[in-house]
Amino acid sequence: MDGIRYYDIRHVCGQSTHIEIDNGVIESAGTSFFDHAVIRALSTKGWGILTVDNFGGTPEKERERLIRDAARIAAITAQEVSLADATRGIRGIPPMHEDPREVSIGEKAEIMLSIEQAARIEGIVNTRANYTERFEEVTFQDSSGASEQYGMCRSGFGIMAVASRAGSLQMGYERRHSIRGLNIRHQQECGRSAAERAVALLSARPARGGTMNAVLDPELAGVFAHEAVGHASEGDLIQEGNSVLRGKRGERIGSPIVTIVDDPSLPEFGFEPCDAEGCRVERTEIIRKGVVAGFLHSRETLAAVGNGHAGNARAMPGEPPLVRMSNTFIEAGESSTDELIAECRTGILLKGSRGGQVDPGRGVFQFNAEYGYLIDHGECTSMVRDVSLSGEILQTLHSIRLCSKERLMHQGYCGKGGQSVPVSDGAPHVLLADAVVGGHVSD
Repeated sequence: MDGIRYYDIRHVCGQSTHIEIDNGVIESAGTSFFDHAVIRALSTKGWGILTVDNFGGTPEKERERLIRDAARIAAITAQEVSLADATRGIRGIPPMHEDPREVSIGEKAEIMLSIEQAARIEGIVNTRANYTERFEEVTFQDSSGASEQYGMCRSGFGIMAVASRAGSLQMGYERRHSIRGLNIRHQQECGRSAAERAVALLSARPARGGTMNAVLDPELAGVFAHEAVGHASEGDLIQEGNSVLRGKRGERIGSPIVTIVDDPSLPEFGFEPCDAEGCRVERTEIIRKGVVAGFLHSRETLAAVGNGHAGNARAMPGEPPLVRMSNTFIEAGESSTDELIAECRTGILLKGSRGGQVDPGRGVFQFNAEYGYLIDHGECTSMVRDVSLSGEILQTLHSIRLCSKERLMHQGYCGKGGQSVPVSDGAPHVLLADAVVGGHVSD
């Protein structure tokens, strides 16, 4: 088409199911349907983007008109854009052990009620559970003739329990998400685990803050990999100059035992058969043995920044693609967890995550752990709560002394630019020297 250098259409339709339970009462349950398309046209000046609802069945002539409409929008922009070449190809989707769509919403609600019921032990005053399920049928085509189509289902649940004693409230939380199909059967132990942790935290004393050795469990170390390193490796932030990793490819920024990877081809919750630009997804080593090795890219950021390959453009239905992580993790090491705790000698074991914040441009972070255990003479002792980890990203990477042999992944969602996409992050247990641990000020 005249004046159009490139265009693509990403059409996503499907259905979404949710169940919300509060203290044994089903507050809401239902299924909704969606049908969205994003049409992008690249003119000589920049992008024009249209979002179209109920796109399915749109005649070819109408599609051509919509592409021209997007091109007219592009003609009034003033942004110089180049696109790197795309490597095409689609990954096989892991098979589901049980298709959630074949199980009635009533049966799902009964199973979720049993998980929530398992959390109502002595000392628990409030419970809340939720189930989500989403099936997407994705079709991608572009002006080069590339065309990809696939269908994929994600489902998961969360259970929260709140314990109370003498005016003190503590919370325990468990979640599980999967691309393998229905994952709520026989999960009552998640409800009990959340509740037992909440009750135990009532007896835990607040942690004392200070600089000390710290062992991070796979969940908290995975959050560090995702939030502190993964976001800083995203090509759009590199391009904007809003990343501590900008200009550091080939530089040593961490311990030689540290390798941090993003891999959308792994059959984890952040898996994608292809990215939102129809590109083949590949493993990217962001840091290899302490040295910056690559960045995450869309076709546009790869052309602007280099160092890597396209394949990390992701998008919600009806939204334009952004550079995003998928499955981000620290590679396992060679030590046992017991060896890490023994090597720590005196310090703290930090477990779980309750959020936090990171500034990838300034290179600083602060994460809240769910709880911890004091380490004394190489052994775990008493439980503590109200504890956090903070520091500078690059200094922390240099402070990693040991990684354990067992890597675990945790599932969730990552927000950026008003969009939320499924991700996994993980790590082995990690030993940090001289970590900045937040809590009460030490005497």
